[in-house]
Amino acid sequence: MTFERPLLLLTLLAVPLAVALYVLAERRRMRYAIRYTNLDVLAGVAGDRYRRRFVPLALFLLALAALCIGMARPQHKTLVPRDRATVILVLDVSRSMQAKDVKPSRIGAAAEAVRTFLKRVPDRLQVGLIAFAGDPAVANPPTTNHDLVRRSLDTIEWFPSFGGTAIGDALAAAVKLGQQAVSGESGNLASVTTAAPNTQTRGLVSILFLSDGAQTRGDLEPLEGADLAKEAGIPVYTVALGTPNGTLDFGGAYPGSPPPFGGRRVPVPPDPETLRAIANRTGGEFFAAQSAKSLQSAYRKLGSSLGRKPGQSEITYAFLAGAALLLVAAGLLSALWSPRLP
Repeated sequence: MTFERPLLLLTLLAVPLAVALYVLAERRRMRYAIRYTNLDVLAGVAGDRYRRRFVPLALFLLALAALCIGMARPQHKTLVPRDRATVILVLDVSRSMQAKDVKPSRIGAAAEAVRTFLKRVPDRLQVGLIAFAGDPAVANPPTTNHDLVRRSLDTIEWFPSFGGTAIGDALAAAVKLGQQAVSGESGNLASVTTAAPNTQTRGLVSILFLSDGAQTRGDLEPLEGADLAKEAGIPVYTVALGTPNGTLDFGGAYPGSPPPFGGRRVPVPPDPETLRAIANRTGGEFFAAQSAKSLQSAYRKLGSSLGRKPGQSEITYAFLAGAALLLVAAGLLSALWSPRLP
């Protein structure tokens, strides 16, 4: 904890001064002691009260100390919202995201986790959303209106899910979208390979990337896309969603019909090694999510940190509130326990 006005901590000297004044007052009062013939009765009446009368004094001294500390404007290290910060959310919407090894489904759990993320980020954080399978598409450009992003999530399952999984291209598209958000430019993502280093994005843009499978197509390899993010100074936080035994049913007598009615069951395990390598190369962090609960935990943690920077937060109000409560408690106890001899 630090203090904006540390010299005002000298006011804490008022605490020992108050103690000294109390001791002097007690000694002066002892000069006027009265005679009481029955000491046993006096001890029974005043014994406990004598000890309890120091409790209000102790509470008053604590309140005084809290007020003195509050005057010095105490601060503690925390994460504060970063101006002009942008987070690009990238969600894999390929066919394998329909697997139900993560309840209610991988895509359903992912959408709900993003909603949790949006509840925790600063209001002025720009959030963009990219959905990708064979090709990346901007579901929502970066905006501080997080309700727009939430509405985009309602339709995320209807984005084209065919064509495989193009992780490298999706990373490049996210880098370009982040650069456009910082520079204020607009444009399309048709040529994702042209995303170029941009020092303006360093410290201002982060990418949160979720996928449940390995790369199966695309112009760029996953680590080539990671290199673009690294050159632009954009950390990529990756989440590998799904269990190693996850499967998806294809074909059959009707869409989505499982075996043995003519369909085939295909394994769709995640690719944590590639996603971990992307995070490590760009200075981000990797999460493995094999359940909706662990996915929620990852997005909740990231929602509390992305778009923020280390800073100082003033906590004067906490000391003032504590002092007020201590003063009230001291007053009440003093009134209840004030000694009254019969």
